[in-house]
Order: sequence, then C-alpha cells, then structure tokens
Amino acid sequence: MPALLSLKGKFAIFGPGILMATAAIGGSHLVSSTQAGALFGSQLIWLIVAVNLLKYPFFKYAVEYTSHSKHSVVEGYHAHYRFGFKVFVLLNIFAAIVNTAGVLLLTASLLSYSLPFPINIELLSFILLASCLAILLVGHYKILDVTSKWVMIILTISTVMALAIAANNGPAHPAPIDPVSPYDIALLGFLVALMGWMPAPIEISAINSSWLKTKMAKQPLTSSQILLDFKVGYFVTLGLAVVFCLLGMLMQYGQDKPVELAGVAFSQQLIDMYANTIGEWARWLIAGVAFLCMFGTTITVLDGYSRVLSESLQLLRPNTTKKSYTLILLLQAALGMAVVLFFKADLKSMLMFAMSSAFVTTPIFAWMNLGLVKGEIYRRQPIYTKVLTGLGLIYLVGFALLFIYWRFLM
Repeated sequence: MPALLSLKGKFAIFGPGILMATAAIGGSHLVSSTQAGALFGSQLIWLIVAVNLLKYPFFKYAVEYTSHSKHSVVEGYHAHYRFGFKVFVLLNIFAAIVNTAGVLLLTASLLSYSLPFPINIELLSFILLASCLAILLVGHYKILDVTSKWVMIILTISTVMALAIAANNGPAHPAPIDPVSPYDIALLGFLVALMGWMPAPIEISAINSSWLKTKMAKQPLTSSQILLDFKVGYFVTLGLAVVFCLLGMLMQYGQDKPVELAGVAFSQQLIDMYANTIGEWARWLIAGVAFLCMFGTTITVLDGYSRVLSESLQLLRPNTTKKSYTLILLLQAALGMAVVLFFKADLKSMLMFAMSSAFVTTPIFAWMNLGLVKGEIYRRQPIYTKVLTGLGLIYLVGFALLFIYWRFLM
C-alpha cells in the first residue's frame, strides 16, 4: 500500500508538461511528422530533432520563470514588454481561432472514420465541440490534468509498438528510384510549416506557464518536480515526433497513391498505417486511441488559448470580470466553428499560414522568454542550455529571414 501511495504521489506531480505534449502531438506529430516521413523518408529526421532541441531552452525558460516568480509568462510579458505583449495577444487571437478549427476538423475526421454510419462532418464537429465545452465548463483543469496523462501513456505505448513491428517487417514499399529532395527552395514553405508547429507553436510556452501557475495554486511543487514534469513532456514529444516520422517512412514512403494531407482521407491513411503494421485486429483500437489523442488536443487548445486570452484581458482591463474565461472560451469555440462551416474548403491554406506564421514569430517570443530569466535564473543554467540558446536564436532568426525573403522578395 505505501508503495502504491508513493507511486500515486509521483504520478500526481505531472500535469502541465504532459498537457503541453498533448497539445503538441495532435497537429505537429500525427500530421506533420507522419507526412515528413511519408513524403521524404528519413531525410527530415535530423531537422525534426534539431528544431526541437533549438526551441527547448525557450520553452524551459517559461517554466523556470513561473516556477521562481510564481507569475505566468503572460504577466511577465505585460510587465516587461508592453508592445510585445499586445503583439502576443493579437497573434493568440488568430491562432486560437484557426487552431481550434484545424484540430476540431481532424478530430471529427478520425471519429467519422470509426462510426458505422455516415454523418455530416460539420455536425460531428459541432457535437465534439459541445462535448469539449461541457468537460471544460464542468471540470476545468482537474479533468484536463487527469485525462491527458492516460491518453499520452496509451498513445505512446501503441505508437512505439507499431514502430517496433514496422521496423521488424521492413519498409512496406520500395524506396523511389529518384527520391524527391525536401531541400529544394520550392519546398521551403513545407519545411517552415513543419518547424513552426514542432514541437508546438512558441505561444504554447505561455499556455504551459498558465497551466503551471494553476497547478501550483492547487498543489505544492518543488522546482525539481516542475522541471521533471516539463522535461518528461518535452522529450516524450521529441521522441514521438521521430517515431511518427519513422512510421510514415516505413509504411507510406514510396507508395503509388498520393499522401493525403487532411480530412477523412488522411484519417483513413493514418489508421491503415497502424493496422497494416500491428494487425487488422488493432484497427479499431488505434482509431480510438488516435481519436482520444486529437480529442485531448482539442480540449487543451480550447482551454489553453482561452486561459491565456482571459489572463491577457484582465491585465489590459483590470476591472474585467473573472468570468472572462468562460466568455472567451465560448467565443473562441463559436469562431472556430464558423471557420469549419464557412472556410472548410480553404482550411489547409489557413493552417499552412498559421504554421508558417508561428515559425516567423518564434524568434520574437524566444527572445522575450530569454529576457524574463536574465540574471540569477539564467546564470544557473547548464552550459548546454546556454549553447542551445545561442544556436537557437541564430538558427531561428536566420531561417525566418530566409523564409520572408523567399516568400515576399523572390
């Protein structure tokens, strides 16, 4: 019994880091990493690892700032970067709407694939959205905290199992005689979109900070426990990014039919990839796990952006009611659903724009996160973190400028 209580206590310290992983895996892993492997084989694995490592310090600084100051990153932005704070709010409004629509459609597509009867995808999106809102409005953080851990455990085990079986079986298709190189300048947009949401948009660091502040208010945590939660969530996310890329390479690279990039067709290819690897018996199990993963992502996207925007509004207008979270959550859901209803045909372009924008703005918020920990917190950082900080800023700024030149000046 004492051993079980001890294990339960250790499990309880995890939360914000796992939530961040749940938010990240839905868009950048199930979609982007799998497509990178399916389209280009192993050619982009190094890039996936590199961009995760080079963004690592700036996500870590957000956690360290909240751990030591007891303030969220949003409060830090407001106190130290008045203009940058307003830019941050505007970008979050756009990201909240587009990301809600994107993950909602993918979740609905996965569920539609599993249902024994046809149903309108827009209606299914509405039903899922209503379910997510009910969970958040009734349970708020507690339900989110508990369910995300189990979804991550099941997804991680099933995905690693699928990779082990696929690796043992070998590639499902022969490699192309003349493989397409992802380093052609014409494909720069794909690379930037891949990196923009890898492991997640940089604004997720602020959302993670708000989740952490909420958990700290409910449960005493040490700095080492907080960092352990963050590191486990972050490096599990990195590892799964590589795993999904390898799965895409082993199961889809070299196939004759085109790789689907969105919608029900993408969902079918994703589930087929698992079923053809593990066995037909696992098809519905994996469909359920993938759906739960995206359902968890939808909940975290709704909660995270609403939480940050509510906090931002209260800082801009101190007399704002504390019920602003609920109002913003409902408005975000309504606008996200409007995008699903009226702009579904062009959602892929909107998502590519959102992912590219996320990468272009990454250096700005990376610099702001670094500025929040200048002084004693930064001096205590290990050498490798400081090296990654310098390399990360150079890489992120350089690649962002290259993309802007390619997109607008070439």
